Amino acid sequence: MITNLLHPGIILIIFGLLIPHIKHKQLIPIFPIISFIILISLDEGSHFIINYNYFELVIISIDKLSKLFSYIFLLILFCTSIFSLNQENRTEIASAFIYVGSAISVVLSGDLITLFIFWEIMAIASTIVIWSGSKDAYYPGIRYLAVHLLGGSILLIGIIGYASSTGSVAFDLMNPENIFSYFILVGFLINAGAPPFSSWIPDSYPSASWSGTVFLSAFTTKTAVYVLIRGYAGYEFLIYIGVFMIFYGIIFAILENDMRRILSYSIVNQVGFMIVAIGIGTEIAINGASAHAFTHIIYKALLLMSAGSVFYITGKTKCTDLGGLYKTMPLTMICGIIGALSISAFPLTSGFISKSLTVQAAVYEDLKILWLLLTMASAGVFLHAGIKFPWFVFFQKDAKLKASDPPNNMKLAMIILSFLCIFIGVFPGLLYSILPFEVKYLPYTADHVSSQLQLLMFSGLAFFILLKFLKRTLTITLDFDWFWRKFGQLVINEFNIQLLIRFKNIIKSIQGVISQTFESLHKHNGPSGVLGRSWPTGHMAFWTTILLASFLLFYLFA
Repeated sequence: MITNLLHPGIILIIFGLLIPHIKHKQLIPIFPIISFIILISLDEGSHFIINYNYFELVIISIDKLSKLFSYIFLLILFCTSIFSLNQENRTEIASAFIYVGSAISVVLSGDLITLFIFWEIMAIASTIVIWSGSKDAYYPGIRYLAVHLLGGSILLIGIIGYASSTGSVAFDLMNPENIFSYFILVGFLINAGAPPFSSWIPDSYPSASWSGTVFLSAFTTKTAVYVLIRGYAGYEFLIYIGVFMIFYGIIFAILENDMRRILSYSIVNQVGFMIVAIGIGTEIAINGASAHAFTHIIYKALLLMSAGSVFYITGKTKCTDLGGLYKTMPLTMICGIIGALSISAFPLTSGFISKSLTVQAAVYEDLKILWLLLTMASAGVFLHAGIKFPWFVFFQKDAKLKASDPPNNMKLAMIILSFLCIFIGVFPGLLYSILPFEVKYLPYTADHVSSQLQLLMFSGLAFFILLKFLKRTLTITLDFDWFWRKFGQLVINEFNIQLLIRFKNIIKSIQGVISQTFESLHKHNGPSGVLGRSWPTGHMAFWTTILLASFLLFYLFA
C-alpha cells in the first residue's frame, strides 16, 4: 500500500516545482532515476483507487502497456536531462519535468477524470516549454495552446457525456455504440496530430529552444498513441487517418528547408504508422504500435539532439545555411546518421525490428493495398529523414561555419541513444519481451532483410538522381497552419473591430447619461434652479416648523 502512494508521475511534478530552487543542476538527471525505481516497485495489477462521489478514480493502474510507455518516458527524460544541463532557462526545465510527470500520470491513470486532469496539465506545461524558447515562440505557443484547449474541450464534453450515459468513468476499450466515445476520440486524435490539425507539430516544436524541442518530441503525441491503443484498438477508420498522416509528413518534410521542421513533419509521419497499427487492432499490430512508439521516441530524440547540437553551436537551422559540418562536428554527424538509419528501418537498428511488426500485421490481415502503401512510405521516410537531413546538414556544400562538437554532456546523451538504437536492433527480444502480447514474429529472415536493403538502396539512388530538384531554397512551406494563422487573425481582427465599435458606443451612451445627469443637477441646483434660489424668511420658518414637528411626532409615537 505504501508503494501505491508513491506515484512515479506526481513525484516528477513535485521535482519540477523544486528545480528552480536547486543550486546544482547536475542533480537534475537523478530525479528520473528515483521515479524509475518507484515504477519498477509497482507490480502489474497494482491499483490505487480514490472514491469520489459515485465514481472510482483510479490514480494508478499498472499493466504491461502502461509500464512500457512509462519506461520509455523516463528513459528519454533522463537522457534529455543530461543533454539540457547547459540550458540556463530553469523555467523550461521545470516545465518539462511537470510536462513529463503529467504524461506518465496520464499513462498510469485508469479513469477518464484523472486522465483529463493530467492531460490539461500536460498541455499547459508544454506550452511553457515552447514559450521558453525565444520571444518569437510566443505566437506559435498561443496557437499550440489554442489547439490543445480545443482538443481538451471536446475531450471534456465526451467524458461528461460518456459518464452520464454509462454511469462509469473507467478507461478501457471504449463502446463504439456510444456517441460520446467519438468526442473523446477526437480529443485524443488532436493531440496525436491527426488531420486537419497535423500542422500544429511543425508550427510549434521548432519554435522551442535547442533542448525544448527534444522534450516536446517524445510525450504529447506518444501519450495520444497510448490512449488510442487503450481505448480504440481495432477502429478500422483509424487506418485511413494514419495513412494520410504518413504521406502528409513525407511530402511536407521533403519540401521543408528548416532541419527541425523536417524532423517535426517526420513525427507526424511516424505517428501515422502507429495509428495504422492501432486501426488494424490485432495482437501483432498492437505490439507494432507499442514497439514503434518505444523506438521512435529514442531515435527521434537522437535526431533532434543532433539537430539541436547544430543549432546550439551554429545558431542556424535552415538547410540552405548549413553543410560541411562532418569535418567540425564528427560525433554529432555519426549520431545523426545512426538516428537517420534507425528511422529508416535499416537492419540492425531499432526501427527495423519495430516497424516490421506493423507491416507484417497488414500482411497477416491480407491488406495488400495497405501493405503496398506502407512499403512505399518506408522509402519516403528514407528520403526525407534518412538521407535528406544528414546530407544537407553535414555534407553537400561547405557552409564554412565555425563549429565543433557540443559540450560533453550533450555528446553523452547522444551516445547513449545511439547505443540503444543499435542494441535494440541487434537484440530485439529484449524489447519484444515487454510488449503487451507475446511476440512470435522473427524480424531477421533472409527475405525480409534483403527486401528492406533493396528498398533503401533504390530510395537512396532516387535521392541522388533527383538531388538538384530536392535542393532547398529560401522559401516558406505553406501548410494547413496558414489557414489557422491567417483566418484566425482575420477573425480576431474583425472581433476586435466590432468590440471597439461596441465599446465606443457604450462609452458614448455613458457619456450621454453623465451629461444629462449633470444638466439636470445644474437645472435644479444651479443659481436659477429651484433648490438654488433664495427663499423668503417666512417660507424658511414654515418648513423648519414642519420638519421639527415631524421629528417630534416620530419620537413620541415610534
